[in-house]
Parts: sequence; C-alpha cells; structure tokens
Amino acid sequence: MAKPVSNFRCTECGWTTLKWAGRCGECQQWGTVVEAAEKTGISRSVTPTFVSGPNIARPITHVDTTAVAHWPTGINEFDRVLGGGIVPGSVILLSGEPGVGKSTLLLEVASKAAVAKSRVLYVSAEESVAQVRLRAERTGALQPELYIAAETDLATILGQIDAVKPDLVIIDSVQTVSSSLNDGQAGQPGQVREVAATLIRLAKDRNLPVLLVGHVTKDGTIAGPRLLEHLVDVVCQFEGDRHTALRFVRALKNRFGSTDEVGCFEMTGDGISEVADPSGLFLSRGTTAVSGTCVTVAMEGRRALPVEVQALVLDTSMPNPRRVTNGVDGSRVAMLLAVLEKRAGHNFQKKDVYVSTVGGVRLVEPAADLAIAVALVSALLDDPVAHDVVAFGEISLAGEVRPVSAAKQRAAEAARMGFTTRIDDSSSTVHTAVNRALGTGISRRDAELDAAFG
Repeated sequence: MAKPVSNFRCTECGWTTLKWAGRCGECQQWGTVVEAAEKTGISRSVTPTFVSGPNIARPITHVDTTAVAHWPTGINEFDRVLGGGIVPGSVILLSGEPGVGKSTLLLEVASKAAVAKSRVLYVSAEESVAQVRLRAERTGALQPELYIAAETDLATILGQIDAVKPDLVIIDSVQTVSSSLNDGQAGQPGQVREVAATLIRLAKDRNLPVLLVGHVTKDGTIAGPRLLEHLVDVVCQFEGDRHTALRFVRALKNRFGSTDEVGCFEMTGDGISEVADPSGLFLSRGTTAVSGTCVTVAMEGRRALPVEVQALVLDTSMPNPRRVTNGVDGSRVAMLLAVLEKRAGHNFQKKDVYVSTVGGVRLVEPAADLAIAVALVSALLDDPVAHDVVAFGEISLAGEVRPVSAAKQRAAEAARMGFTTRIDDSSSTVHTAVNRALGTGISRRDAELDAAFG
C-alpha cells in the first residue's frame, strides 16, 4: 500500500512543498508553512441556512445609518485623517516606527474619548498598569472613566471587555496578544490572524470601535500577515523623524473616508499636541537673503504646505562629484541637474551638490521640481532669491514647465503666507522660469546664452 504523501502549504501565498520549511520559498515569510489537510476525495455540499429577522437581506435604501455615524474623538487632526471621527463597529490599525509616539497618541485619544463617550478600555500588552499611569500623569490624560488593563491573553481581554462594557477599546499592540486556540508564540502570522479576526468579529457584533497598534518591520511594512490590513477598516501610519518633534498621521486605507488627508502633531515634554496650521514649520525665513534657497508649496492630502528647499553647490577636485539629498528624491535631483545642463546651460559636472528640505518634510511630488531647479541655479551663481518668491511646477526632460494639480489652492496658500511673486509658468521653459525667479541677478549672464536657451 502506498504511503500517503503529506504536503505543506504557505498560509500567505499558497506555495506548496513536500517538506516543511521555516521560510516560504515564494513570499519569503517566516513561520507561515504549515501542514496542509489531506484530501479524502469525498465531496461535501453546504446546506443552506434559513435566514429571518434583522439578518435577512433588504433594499439598500432601507438600511439605517444613524447608528454608524462618525463621532469625533476630540483631536481634530486625528478626526481629519479618519474622515470625521471614529465609526462605531470599526477596527482601526495604527502602525509606526518604535518610539514615534503611537502609545502617546492613543492614550490622548482614550482620554478625550473618556470625556465624550463615558467609558474607554485601554489594554496594554507591552507595559504594566503603573507605567501607563505614569505616562498618563505626565500627559494629563487621567480620567475616571478610562479603564486600564495589562493583559496579553486574548481570552482574558475578552473577559475584561465583558466586565467593563466600554464604548471604545484600545489594544497596544496586536502583535503581543496571543490566543490559546492557535499554536505558536505571539506575533507569528497565525496568532496575529486569530487575534485580529476575533477582535473584528467582536467589534461588528457589538458595534464597538476597536483601535489596534501595529508593529512595523525594518523595511517599514506592518508586521504579521498582509491579511491583517485587509481585515481592518482603517489603516493609519504614524510617521516622523525622531530627531524632530513633528509627526504625521496618514490614512493608507479608509472605508469611511478619504485617504488624502494628513494630520500634523508635535511631540512635547507634556505629550503630543495638534498643529492646526503647520505652514510655517518648514520655512526658515531670515532677514538676509541667502543664495541656494527657494520656497515651494507641497500638497499633503488636501492641505497646502509651504516648504523651503535649500541647495549648496561647491567646487570639487574629486573625479566623481557628490550628490547628497535629504527630504527629496536623489534620482529626481539627478534628472533636474541633467535638464539644467542640457536645456539651460548650467554646468554642474565639477560641482558637489547638496539638496535638503527644512523641517524634515519629504517632497515626493513632481510639483517641487521648479523650486529645486531655482535653488540649484541660485547656489551655482551665488545669486539669492527674493523673500517674496514662491515656485512650483513640474519640469520635463524637454525643459518645459508643466502645470501641477491644485494650482489655485497652492497659490492661495502662498498668498496667505505673504509670497507676492509666484513662478508657475506652464508651457514655458525651465530657463525662462529660473530667470524670472532670480530676477536681475541672471542679467550678469551672457546675452548669447539667453538667446540660445531662451
């Protein structure tokens, strides 16, 4: 009699193998290869279940949505990202780097919600109750209706929910909670899947909003199976440089609102505070004009933010000049250098080039091309740009300045911040736009060069 063959299958991508492996050979995930169930060849049919009462299907126009309306958390920047507030029965996943302030933000959310919604359960699976109490005292988050528990077992957490009967549950974090129904240590894909599925089922059955904290891997993705992001309703990313106090909250997925919004916060010694108008955080406006600086207007969601771009160009004796960037894409800067040399006649071959942004903000949209080009030419010619000049526009390889999205909103924000000269020449050349930004300083250049590249 032939010996039955046992197959092993990856729970993430479905990759199969005859032998067990600790790491999937297809998706490269650890601990996802399990023994597949043996196929008996017996086909079974599913018996339909009789449905009646409120669970029966009904026209979508007859569905009542008053019970699932947004309720604000009291933190306007967080509500902006969520689409107006927290929806009852929703599950929100907040991820971020270690030490960025996820627990501090959610403790502030719990404190505000304890005043508005009367009862909140904060489950800390990483810290003790005393440690959470100390942080709450420091940030001023002590509320009588804020209940705290330190548990790592899923069954015990469910018992705490039954005992407290909260209006909001916060679990920090989902990777440190384990279930006895699944083998393996906490944080493994099977455990994370089981814990998340149970909490999501609880949230939907009881119309109870749940906030989960998620760890990230070294490459910035959320730890655990990708299924976790599919199961939850909202995925928010909390990001920021630990060397600066500014923090951003972005929605990567939102079933109840837009993913274009961004919330701005500032970490202080007393906790985390909102930054309702972050327009001046990315500007370093001195009294004396300095060459190599230019201001652009970036779009963070539907919010326009003036950002200052700084460039430094130096002579070098090295065969390979340095190209150092901070806050901007290095390949984008290399492309702009090539366009400026080919289409505008500015030579950067024997120069070290350094490009950076102010405040640690990262510019990823092509609308900042024109400001980067103006800063580079200003640093090369040692010709400062006036304080009232703002530039935004995309530069093509042909040397043309293309129009950008939300131009009216960018112009309105620039005018509000006091910038009176706007360089956004669409359908013009980069040489003409740079000349306008530098003003009279470019007149020192040869007139023949202006005619050749104009």
